[in-house]
Amino acid sequence: MAKGFDLVAELREDAGKGSSRRLRRQGKVPAIIYGGGKPPRALSFDRNALMRNMEQEAFFSSVINVQVGEKQQPAVLKDVQMHPAKRMILHMDLQRIIADEKIRMTVPIHYLNEDTAAAVKTGGGTVAHLLSEVEISCLPKDLPEYLEVDILDLELDAVLNLSDIKMPDGVESTELAQGPEHDRAIVSIHVLKVAAEPEEGEAAEGEAADGETPAAPEGEGDKPEGGE
Repeated sequence: MAKGFDLVAELREDAGKGSSRRLRRQGKVPAIIYGGGKPPRALSFDRNALMRNMEQEAFFSSVINVQVGEKQQPAVLKDVQMHPAKRMILHMDLQRIIADEKIRMTVPIHYLNEDTAAAVKTGGGTVAHLLSEVEISCLPKDLPEYLEVDILDLELDAVLNLSDIKMPDGVESTELAQGPEHDRAIVSIHVLKVAAEPEEGEAAEGEAADGETPAAPEGEGDKPEGGE
């Protein structure tokens, strides 16, 4: 199970862009929490505390204990809006969770033994990540921080699919739940093919040939002056 994070929040009554801008100037991040059979509530978080937590990959796929006053509400992060040019969080969406209700989350895939796989070490292959994260469904207690895929024995020109991921107990892929036709590739190893460049001699000959002026057919050259 993914580890939990603790965040202190404040309730906010004001809404709108003006209110959000004022919060950001005060070093806070506007947010909303919804779901769990309760109405949405507007919150704000300390920006520095959020940034420290966001440096950890696990923050995006873990249960977050949101504390407002003396009350705590477990939640998961559903969306983060970042400033397009600055290292600044503009807004954050959280979803309340209930212990006995399944949640859908996107978790990262960690590929193991990329450098020691025989297809890479002796076969000269290059690993291609076709999928870096996967959406899963599970109870909050079963939420994994990430999923592992071992490619040590993956051969050249072979691929692994979603169905090759060993899901923890109680966890399922939402795509595979829709049917076997959704079993797409996630990683492969291939030898990269680079087009051979022409040697200098061949290139020079080619350029000379391209620059030659075709000779006039015999008998069709310039006529001498005075000729008809």
